[in-house]
Amino acid sequence: MGRIFPLISLLMLFISGCADRSTANPSSQGVPVKASASTSPAAAVPVTSEKAVFAAGCFWGVEATFRKVPGVLSTRVGYTGGQTLNPTYRDVCTHTTGHAEAVEITYDPAKVSYQQLLVVFFENHDPTTVDSQGPDFGDNYRSAVFYASPEQQKLAEAEKERRDKSGDYVGPIVTQIVPAATFYTAEDYHQQYYEKQGVSWSCHFGNGKKH
Repeated sequence: MGRIFPLISLLMLFISGCADRSTANPSSQGVPVKASASTSPAAAVPVTSEKAVFAAGCFWGVEATFRKVPGVLSTRVGYTGGQTLNPTYRDVCTHTTGHAEAVEITYDPAKVSYQQLLVVFFENHDPTTVDSQGPDFGDNYRSAVFYASPEQQKLAEAEKERRDKSGDYVGPIVTQIVPAATFYTAEDYHQQYYEKQGVSWSCHFGNGKKH
């Protein structure tokens, strides 16, 4: 019985979305913890590493998916694409900041390509739904690629077009492909959330394909 109640609690968080995720960690209560703009020590990753930023709904599950990909060196979840400076999770959940829940991926291009990461991105969420994924609704759950270079933009647009024309999806792909913006690292309790909780499932349901 001891393991049943934590699982039920986590399930309720997924069903309730933003309303309850801001209280997922007791230490987050009281004064909201401010997120910070992203900075990465140069010595922490190989010189050849590159970054990719994707938004595909609740960032807990998106991060967990990318952490399993060989060649991914590190990940962190945060907020990007909005107009509010230094937003908190509570701020983003008001749907007034313009930010999306996103994952910044640092990867070794010698082991995994940006194109391969795009495939993981599209295959693991529903790119046909506007501002929603599974039980979560709002602009912070939108599907988006935040490109950091003309090459990333070209690859992302080509992949979106290819999938849109494939006939495999239930509707048109609505994924935004936009320039990378300031990435604000989310509060500590959001980082690698699934690993901390010891769970391996996700609140993402389906990938928008007909079969």
